[in-house]
Amino acid sequence: MEKINFVKNCVLRLPPGFRFHPTDEELVVQYLKRKVLSYPLPASIIQEVDVNKSDPWDLPGDSEQEKYFFSTRELKYPNGNRSNRATGSGYWKATGIDKQIVSSRSHQVVGLKKTLVFYTGKPPSGCRTDWIMHEYRLAQAQTTTPQGTNLGQENWVVCRIFLKRRSNKNDDQDEQAQKEIRGAPTVGKSIPVFFDFMGKARTDLNLVPVSSSSGSSGITEIESDHEESSICNSYRQ
Repeated sequence: MEKINFVKNCVLRLPPGFRFHPTDEELVVQYLKRKVLSYPLPASIIQEVDVNKSDPWDLPGDSEQEKYFFSTRELKYPNGNRSNRATGSGYWKATGIDKQIVSSRSHQVVGLKKTLVFYTGKPPSGCRTDWIMHEYRLAQAQTTTPQGTNLGQENWVVCRIFLKRRSNKNDDQDEQAQKEIRGAPTVGKSIPVFFDFMGKARTDLNLVPVSSSSGSSGITEIESDHEESSICNSYRQ
């Protein structure tokens, strides 16, 4: 059976209705481990790209969707283990601790997941962006053969890169706060609104309940004609 390549011109193209949403375990076991061992992949769907050679918005693929790449870790120092994550406009900064990826069958750690955030500028005064990277690498035991020899390809990683979507919750809270500042009624609270003789809405009129021997109807009215005249004169001025 002919192997289908879903990457054309550096862009992922799947048939209509298909989505590529692998689990962490599938990315590590079915793709990354097979890549390191030079085994056939389930599908030609993850391309090889050096993610540190380009800014995240310049990487191939649609910015509205998650991007998956095989990449290699470039060491920052010849004798060190730290990766060089600098790009043209900024750098990737790791956040939190690495998450262990455990096999659902053997219950052994098969890989590690690192979360990174992209910053523009130079450290340590870079500006944080909404670009996120999940870097997957094999656990040390997965890069060693039964004979105890190292495969020598442990620098291969799988990168999932996406643009984080901000929640609209903060926007709703800001809008509500602005309404309260302007004096608009908030949800769940009823504030009586009256219109003066100039047609302007007012909520700060000095209202006095009308007394009645038959009981109050709950309707408030302006106490005297003199006050009505004073209100109109104040708006005319």
